[in-house]
Order: sequence, then structure tokens, then C-alpha cells
Amino acid sequence: MNAPAVARPRVAVHKFSSCDGCQLAFLNLGEGLLALAGRVDLVHFAEAGPLAPGTEVDIAFVEGSVSTPDDLERIRHIRDHSRLLIAIGACATAGGIQGLRNGVFDAGWVTQIYQHPEAIASLARSTPVAQHVKVDFELWGCPVSGPQMLAAVNALLLGVAPRDDVDKVCSECKRAGHACVMVSRGIPCMGPVTRAGCDALCPGLGRDCYGCYGPAEAANTAALAEQFARLGLDATAITQRFQSINSQAPAFLAAAQAIRGPGHE
Repeated sequence: MNAPAVARPRVAVHKFSSCDGCQLAFLNLGEGLLALAGRVDLVHFAEAGPLAPGTEVDIAFVEGSVSTPDDLERIRHIRDHSRLLIAIGACATAGGIQGLRNGVFDAGWVTQIYQHPEAIASLARSTPVAQHVKVDFELWGCPVSGPQMLAAVNALLLGVAPRDDVDKVCSECKRAGHACVMVSRGIPCMGPVTRAGCDALCPGLGRDCYGCYGPAEAANTAALAEQFARLGLDATAITQRFQSINSQAPAFLAAAQAIRGPGHE
């Protein structure tokens, strides 16, 4: 007798307010993605072809921030129909670059920009997925790397929690033998407060880290801000270092507010 077929885990990849970069990182896995497709049932991934957004799944990857009323409704529906929900990328984990409008949103801008502003529905804030529903795991980065996503899926298929790399970019520089750009060249670098995962890509090319993987564990942002000042950056320039891709991540948001002083959102 033939053994009964074992159902493969059902996986979905959903897009919210984002640039699609994290989905492209998934697609760029190439043969790795094809091998994964043989182990799971990829039921929804608009970027790749399959369309079934309302299907019950074992693992749902969500790219993008919650920025519209429709986003709010969809993320709750996805959570209700997913056994595990994984937020991927800076938009999903920290509101993304669009989070820069938080606290300064003005509906008048919409009127000035769009010919038919009545067709635009936007929330006043761009927020991470975890602010609205339970998130089982977060993959930080802008974009995340394909190997990150593949490692997370492989871990989940084995029934274990994916590895959360909360180490700092500085550790990756040291392991790779890169000279510190801040020490050797006086270049302000976010590496001391940014989580690892990018293999120190920018410092390895002789330029500064700009914090695209979000804050590392126990990030000493105050000390780094003081070092930036010693390197000649004024308060505005230092604030802008923390107000970038992951501006709404609590550690970076608090750092920017501390530099600006009380009375600023």
C-alpha cells in the first residue's frame, strides 16, 4: 500500500504599504526558492503569481506598514487565518520610511498633491504590524536578505524558533576584518547601535552604516550621538541619522526625541 500523502505547510506572502523590496529578496533566492517550493505549498504571493489572499495558512509573511484603513482590516483578517505571522522588513517592523510623516501628517498635503484627494484614504500614522496584531517573529532590514527569510522558513519547518540576530554590525565588521570607518576615517557610522544581518555590507565597502537593520539589543544611542557631535555633526544632522528607515523603532525614536528636546513629537 502507498503511504498517505503528507500535507505540506501552506505559506503566504502579503504586501502592505512598502516598496516590494523584501518580496524581491525572497524572489532573488533563485534555486533556493525553487527548493523551498518543493517543501511548502505557496498559496499566495502576488509578486510571484499565486493569488489566494484569504486562504488559511500555516505561515504568513507580511511586508509593509499599516498605513491605510484597508491595511487595518486586511492585517486582522490575515492574523485570523494564519497559524504563524512573520513581519519582514523595516516597514513591517518599524513603520518604514513612510513613518517619517508620523506626528506631522497634514490632510492639506493630500489636497495639494492629488487632483482627486477624495480618492485617497490614509491613516495619520504609518505603524508596524505588531502594533495591531500578534506577530510571532520579526525579520528586520531594508530590505531583508533572502538567506534570512530562507533560514527563518527552514527553522519553522523544523519546529524551532528562527534565530533572532540582535548583535551589532560592529561585530560583523570585526569578524570580517573590516577596519572601523569611524575610528580609521572619522566617518559617522550607525554600526554600534544597528543590529547585525547585513554582513556589514556598507562598512565593508568603506562607507558608513545607516541603520537599515534597525536598533540592536541594548543600543547605546546617547553615547553614539555624543561621538557624532565630536565628529562635527550638529543636532539636526545627528537627529537625521536616527530618523531614517527605522525612525519609529523605539530606540531610534527615543534617541531623536532626546536630541530635539522636550516639546517635539
